[in-house]
Amino acid sequence: MTSHSAQKIDGTAIAKSIRDTVAFRIQELKTKHPRFQAQLVIIQAGERPDSSAYVRMKAKAAQEVGIQYKHIALPAEATVEEVVEVVKTLNNDDTVSGILVQLPLGSHVTADGERTVTEAVKPEKDVDGFHAYNIGHLSSRASDPLFSPCTPTAVIRLLESTGQPISGANAVVLGRSDIVGSPVASMLRNRDATVTQCHSRTQNIEAIVKNSDIVVSAIGKAELVKGSWIKPGAVVIDVGINYIPDSTKKSGQRLVGDVEYSSAAEVASFITPVPGGVGPMTVAMLMENTLKSAERLWAISRERKVQPLSLNILEKVPSDIEIAMAQTPKPIAQLAQEIGLSPDELESYGKYKAKVELSVLDRLAHRTDGKYIIIAGITPTPLGEGKSTTTIGLAQALGAELGRPAFACVRQPSQGPTFGIKGGAAGGGYSQVIPMDEFNLHLTGDIHAVTAANNLLAAALDARMFHEATQSDKALYSRLVPTKKGKREFAPLMLKRLQKLGIDKTNPNDLTPEEITKFARLDVDPETITWNRVLDTNDRFLRKITIGRNPTEQGHEREAGFDIAVASECMAVLALATSLNDMKNRLGAMVVATSKQGDPVTADDIGVTGALTVLMKDAIKPNLMQTLQGTPVFVHAGPFANIAHGNSSILADRVALKLAGTEEGDSSDRVGYVLTEGGFGADMGMEKFCNIKCRVSGLKPDATVIVATTRALKMHGGGPDVTPGKPLHETYTKEDLVTLKEGCKNLIQHIKNSRKFGIKVIVAINQFASDSPAELALVRDEALAGGADAAVVSNHWAEGGRGARALAEAVIATCEGPSDFKFLYDLDLPIEEKISIISKEIYGADEIELSDLARQQVETYTRQGYGGLPICMAKTQYSFSHDPKLKGVPSGFTIPIRSVRLSAGAGFLYPILGDMQTMPGLGTRPGFWEVGVDEAGRVVGLF
Repeated sequence: MTSHSAQKIDGTAIAKSIRDTVAFRIQELKTKHPRFQAQLVIIQAGERPDSSAYVRMKAKAAQEVGIQYKHIALPAEATVEEVVEVVKTLNNDDTVSGILVQLPLGSHVTADGERTVTEAVKPEKDVDGFHAYNIGHLSSRASDPLFSPCTPTAVIRLLESTGQPISGANAVVLGRSDIVGSPVASMLRNRDATVTQCHSRTQNIEAIVKNSDIVVSAIGKAELVKGSWIKPGAVVIDVGINYIPDSTKKSGQRLVGDVEYSSAAEVASFITPVPGGVGPMTVAMLMENTLKSAERLWAISRERKVQPLSLNILEKVPSDIEIAMAQTPKPIAQLAQEIGLSPDELESYGKYKAKVELSVLDRLAHRTDGKYIIIAGITPTPLGEGKSTTTIGLAQALGAELGRPAFACVRQPSQGPTFGIKGGAAGGGYSQVIPMDEFNLHLTGDIHAVTAANNLLAAALDARMFHEATQSDKALYSRLVPTKKGKREFAPLMLKRLQKLGIDKTNPNDLTPEEITKFARLDVDPETITWNRVLDTNDRFLRKITIGRNPTEQGHEREAGFDIAVASECMAVLALATSLNDMKNRLGAMVVATSKQGDPVTADDIGVTGALTVLMKDAIKPNLMQTLQGTPVFVHAGPFANIAHGNSSILADRVALKLAGTEEGDSSDRVGYVLTEGGFGADMGMEKFCNIKCRVSGLKPDATVIVATTRALKMHGGGPDVTPGKPLHETYTKEDLVTLKEGCKNLIQHIKNSRKFGIKVIVAINQFASDSPAELALVRDEALAGGADAAVVSNHWAEGGRGARALAEAVIATCEGPSDFKFLYDLDLPIEEKISIISKEIYGADEIELSDLARQQVETYTRQGYGGLPICMAKTQYSFSHDPKLKGVPSGFTIPIRSVRLSAGAGFLYPILGDMQTMPGLGTRPGFWEVGVDEAGRVVGLF
């Protein structure tokens, strides 16, 4: 061959082309998805000049292509354990695409230590390709690594750029390092080259090289390979980086490779120079790997593919607990990963339930919320019409059958009804939350936290009244603000009380005697106390009690009572809180009584707000569970649907809406659905959802699903009473189109009411085995004629998600487009007028009539500044009216307002329309008779 016949493989030019491609792809992705960002993090221990030079080179390349770069500098003496801890933090950081540990580490770190560090990097972020997982897959012909090491990949790319065949060629690799030699040999073999790998003990290296079509040298010996060794026409890739003396250079040395370039270039067909060959390509491949990682992690972060659990559906549907126990739930950590939660956002309570950290709301704040659907119902019978079952069945249909992101949000049931007569609230049949025994019993202890907080406030109130009654002003003040280590200070909440009282002082010693009295004495009027103790058990004998009967209380007795735990205002606060700080403020604002001067006495005044918040700080995190088909369910809060608003928490809904949400650039088929349940009929749960919950949350529902049954509609059409524990009249088990059609007026009124909020309406006809096709068709036709956007028969109780598939498709179709949601009334209206609007527009009343007590209370609340709160009507769930006997769509009635009470912390006023029982009792034959555990320790007899 003639002199200088070899073509120089210009690594610098090829590397620039690769970097340009990476930069273009990053820009392309950012244009479609503005939040897409590749980030490379390099960890460097110490300041070795060569390592620092390499780091600067990589940083410059990252900046050029649009990869965010971060350099973590550790001291040279950093231990292996310290470096590994940094690596672990980066592994769990979703914003980090690639992690590179610049080797070598300090001189004190052994080869095993370096291996420990590189193995600590998650294979998914190992953009250097040094993890054993990636090296192992590289060595196998049956698999591909997530990343190939950068320098070996650069070698292959340079070879491929020549157009010379690798398949069938004889190749020699000089060197057997884990970083270059061995990976290059594997990659050449995988491309069907016949590879000989040489090292320091190899005999006749020159002869082996002379017989090779491809020569790759990575041995670190300056100009060892001479032109005379090279087979004419061979391709030479020089990976070596060596310095030799050169007096003509300012540094006194010159960079050369393993191959003597001048002589080899006369023989080879293609050859890489040093510098300008493999070096710039290695950095370019690092950029490519980082982009590859970022794209993969971006795709994974956007994946919300829930793996459904299969159902073994039997023609004869077993009991709820038998179905639930027959299903094996997936580990909650797996479900969390499937729906897009990170491990540090999950706090597991056993294998199948967990709390979700509220930090997920910050991480996903950029997302547009998913579709928001309130599940309501017609006016129910005492047996219930399957609203919870429909919520779960529809979630299963959307998530497991149609593959859409779908979340059910339901209330946590009280243990009172669980052991009483009503049963649990996990759904039923093949549409349930599991494990249903854990769901219906303690769950994660939220109700116990509410109980503890409520009762601490009750104890604090009574104790404060006792101490005020038995001490002088001076003694009381000295104990409230004691001197500690010669210093006297107000507690933070005391400063808040001083401000409320208009006392602009911060030094306890500066208060006048009059100010001391004003500050120290709450002066509670015992007749005005509204705060009861609570218990999560149906116990009729605690409805009215006398407390303070022990001699130690010195005759300070008073009548009091217990409510069921979920009737506590603390529970309503939990459900309406939008953050931990908001919950604290709401707890502090709760009014427990009125002073003898007519001022509200709050938890803040008593000084217990911080303690209440501490007791409930974990309860504020939503609980994650799953359906029978493995789709996600948030179970959080359980406020009464009579005296409170009867909806699950705002925070659970918000978390679900973000997890079901979309990002800029997403197609419409990625949108998910959040199904949140409102208590009782739409006149109660949905009305309060819209007028109370949505005002606080700022969320707008896209649609409502109104659950109807032929049983309830026949009752409203004039059918006999439906009584728990008694057989149904044949009207309900045989076809009766006349009674049914008359009862459909109740359904139509609920549809019309929903329209007043500007939301779309889907009627779900919850099918019973005794329903005839003609009856189901009649309800559907009447619903559509009455203004529903869709009406669908659903058999999810007997068939699971499959039975609600048509309903799910109707929900998807109906929810297309924006929401036209609006409130029913303006908060600035007088209290009485707001009550009147609800009574007339939703219930169909002619008028309202306030008792003298109610009118007095309205005047008091208005004077105290509570007139701008929304209204939470406390009435029967069994009629549009205040009278449970008035079925169908009653008219011509006046609603009597017996009294109006205040939930200042929850943020609403609740007019009492009748006798509201806040502590249920146990019947003659409570549900607990069947409950027990079998020999394996499993719960039996629970529904």
